[in-house]
Amino acid sequence: MTVDASDPTPPGGPVWGYGTNGFADHPLESALDVLEGTGYGAVALTLGHPHLDPFADDWREQTALLGDSLRRRGLRVVIETGARYLLDPFVKHRPTLVDAECGARLEFLGRAIQIADLLGADAVSLWSGVLPADTTAEDGWARLIERMRGVVERATHAGVRLALEPEPGMLVETVADALRLREELGSPDALGITIDLGHCVVVEPHGVDGALRAAGELLLNVQVDDMRSERHEHLELGTGELDLPLALRTLAEIGYTGIAAVELPRHSHDAPRLAAASLEAIRAASPTAVSAVNAASPSPRLSLSSPASPPDASGTTPPHAWTLTAGESVRSDPARIDALFAAAGREVGRDPLAGDADPLGLVHGTEDDRARAHLIAVLAASAEPATLAETLDRLYRYGDDAERRGVLVGLNGLVAAGLPDDRLGEAATAAGLELVRDALRANDPRLVAAAMGPFGAAHLDPHAWRHGVLKLVFMEVPLAVAARLDERRDAELERMADGFARERRAASRPVSDDVLALLPRDRVTADADR
Repeated sequence: MTVDASDPTPPGGPVWGYGTNGFADHPLESALDVLEGTGYGAVALTLGHPHLDPFADDWREQTALLGDSLRRRGLRVVIETGARYLLDPFVKHRPTLVDAECGARLEFLGRAIQIADLLGADAVSLWSGVLPADTTAEDGWARLIERMRGVVERATHAGVRLALEPEPGMLVETVADALRLREELGSPDALGITIDLGHCVVVEPHGVDGALRAAGELLLNVQVDDMRSERHEHLELGTGELDLPLALRTLAEIGYTGIAAVELPRHSHDAPRLAAASLEAIRAASPTAVSAVNAASPSPRLSLSSPASPPDASGTTPPHAWTLTAGESVRSDPARIDALFAAAGREVGRDPLAGDADPLGLVHGTEDDRARAHLIAVLAASAEPATLAETLDRLYRYGDDAERRGVLVGLNGLVAAGLPDDRLGEAATAAGLELVRDALRANDPRLVAAAMGPFGAAHLDPHAWRHGVLKLVFMEVPLAVAARLDERRDAELERMADGFARERRAASRPVSDDVLALLPRDRVTADADR
């Protein structure tokens, strides 16, 4: 995650989220409604009451339903394990990894890893615990090393990342402590670091800037809150001593693109207001480096300029800032495309690119079409054909109509950008063709319009392509959406169009200019002479 000064396309910044432990008075779906509606792109999910009980008999079913909800909303997720009385109803946070008996904690962390795996979470965040009064620091450290080895091994096997959080008053209290622990564990790839920005005010000797830079590329999770130096108490942003602009500037400079979630566990009574106020404070403090449009350099294998986003009536409009940032996120981690694809409409809007000339966006597309086409272009530039095929199918099958259109527009962009069939691959070509055929069976004119773009024109057989053109006519979609129309039109299409025109005239109904344009020239002349 460290920015290379020679890299012309620095990452775009954190994905802002909010912790569910700050929504303890809301059912989980209601909390997600608030976060999605407020504009967050991620959620920090604290396992336990009242949201997702990791020990419930139906935890797998609950997790699957939650995963569907997160994908539908376009929210990324990180798993937090700081529930207060989940393991012992009498003692907060106990047992911990440094207690003499910690079986319940290990079982809980194992379940958290399973849930993170099922949800595709960014990481599982965890901490060491407060050293018991009857335990020396040396003994506590030995316990922590031994137990973390097993937790790391389990996470590695599941392909899940762990993010160890230094906490004021705990055995691992600073980033330096976390780095020491990681080194003594053999520097496992699965183990990174969580940093709570407020904690840096209380315990980090070099402040928030020093802590973030020390973590560097090991930073997997960030918690956002304010604090005063004399007390470990999570405060609303702007009410403590945290230099938030400095923190956000440092995150941008180290190239952090993970989740940064507001952490206000004692403020559930005011959660909706605080969610909105916190995001406003973050945006106000964000440096230009986080929010500015970063010019994306084209891939050496495929240009990222997409014909799915043609110029509007006034010329050429630059892509939305979010579009370029999301593209960089997919470039660094292709697995993020699912959440970003779903979020595109909310983030960039659905306005037509050509304004008055194309108010429905059928011909020139919409902002969310352009964003999704860009994400697919980024993925296609690096993904293997089989992976691309699987991703296209998944995005289409599990997406709403706008996301399905986005897949088709993305395929059109790849063809128009000159991606050869051998690079796209047989699997991706076959998958795309099946999606185009599915769209042509739909009754949504936006799907049918996208299906008749460059990809459909390149791969549909003559019979299917002709019927696609006629379906556009039936649905009164401008034939300008049909790519290669003049090249692919043939006598059979003209015959079909002629039959359609005769039926319209027999019913005393008008024949559109698009239909007339499909008729044989002698038929058009004869109609004009009548």
